[in-house]
Order: sequence, then C-alpha cells, then structure tokens
Amino acid sequence: MKAKVAERGQITIPKALRKKLGIKAGTILDFSIKKSTLVAVKLTKQDAVAAVYGCLKLNKSTNHMIDELRGKA
Repeated sequence: MKAKVAERGQITIPKALRKKLGIKAGTILDFSIKKSTLVAVKLTKQDAVAAVYGCLKLNKSTNHMIDELRGKA
C-alpha cells in the first residue's frame, strides 16, 4: 500500500491497515528508523496488567481476599 506525503509532512494511513491494526483517532504511534526504513509502533494507553485487572469479577474486596489467603476468613 502506498500513501503520499502532504506538503506539511502528513500522511494518511490506509483504512485497511488502520482497521487491521486497531488504529483509531487518538492512537499514539512511536516512530523510529531501522536501516533506512520508517517504523511506526502503536503504543497502548495502559500496561498489560491494568488491561486485565478486575476481569474476574469476584465481588469480594481486596481485604477479604487477602484474609482468605491468610486463613483469617
């Protein structure tokens, strides 16, 4: 796929690539050069732990879970 650089140095990422990579408005890309090749890496807004934190929905407080683990509940 090709994209033309505009007068102000901007490019449009082709829709097929944006869709495949999940690039939406507000997505931050980190640009670098590797052996004369422009590389863009999509940065995530949160770390991997934060992305899954709370997904189990145990309906228990953290303190209650710690007490259970320590045999106090």
